[in-house]
Amino acid sequence: MFSPVHRFRDIERKPEYLHPEKCIPPPRLGSLGTMWFIRDGCGIACAVITWLLVVYADFVVLFVMLIPSRNYIYSTINGVIFNSLAFLALASHFRAMLTDPGAVPKGNATKEFIESLQLKPGQVVYKCPKCCSIKPDRAHHCSVCKRCIRKMDHHCPWVNNCVGENNQKYFVLFTMYIALISLHALIMVGFHFLYCFEEDWTECSSFAPPTTVILLILLCFEALLFLIFTSVMFGTQVHSICTDETGIERLKNENPTWEKLSSWEGMEAAFGGSFSLNWFNPFKSVDSKPDLLRATAVSGTASGGGESTVAASQTQPPNVFLCCWCL
Repeated sequence: MFSPVHRFRDIERKPEYLHPEKCIPPPRLGSLGTMWFIRDGCGIACAVITWLLVVYADFVVLFVMLIPSRNYIYSTINGVIFNSLAFLALASHFRAMLTDPGAVPKGNATKEFIESLQLKPGQVVYKCPKCCSIKPDRAHHCSVCKRCIRKMDHHCPWVNNCVGENNQKYFVLFTMYIALISLHALIMVGFHFLYCFEEDWTECSSFAPPTTVILLILLCFEALLFLIFTSVMFGTQVHSICTDETGIERLKNENPTWEKLSSWEGMEAAFGGSFSLNWFNPFKSVDSKPDLLRATAVSGTASGGGESTVAASQTQPPNVFLCCWCL
């Protein structure tokens, strides 16, 4: 009998069963570019909208609420806090969008590469028929990125990228900083409305009163919407890290075949080391996992021990596209 995980994957033990003639050998590491960018129209549009919404919020905060204020200390402190958080949010978004989430080399299911793994009897490798790659354990194929992604949690159109092993830190920071600037904007909008009611509306803003009200209401609606949305996403991501279970694994209700990390170990692995201020720094990179063979060859024993194990079920799981809106 095979485990549930085996029934959901192609199980192959010999290179000839992987149809290597259909696979294009992966390019050499030296020819790979350092830039990772997904050319998806919807994702690019969502990413641009995200930046425009942050720019709009910054415009209203500065030119409607803070600059016209007569309290310079209040304006300076809140301006520095808001713009610092907005800068960190956009930097986190930039890193989450342009960082390789943990893509498996495409087309590496070649006979030469499989033989180089020097698999022992009882070891198995998993092949993705869509990108013709040797699939590591806990990797899933993304229909948008068209690659298998290690520890793929979901594909998020707002960052135009998958959230995976290498960029989950930046996505968590992005949701956290967006939630913080949304909360900060809501508080400042509330105080500004009170200030305008107590003072003359013509003096509390450099815009006409109707324009001021419309701009503040739109900012309030935007901040409330994204506060709820990013707070839920932040909590979901932290829960996934602490339980060492990705969103796709939880959705598929997969039985864990890996040794789960503790909550703190999971946080250290996701954020790149022991706790420090670098956890909150989007410019501090997360150390990649260097062991290619460990990430590619998965040890496991198929019951029966004979050649019949090669003829296991070839059924592939349905491709799961988990959009951010679904969480």
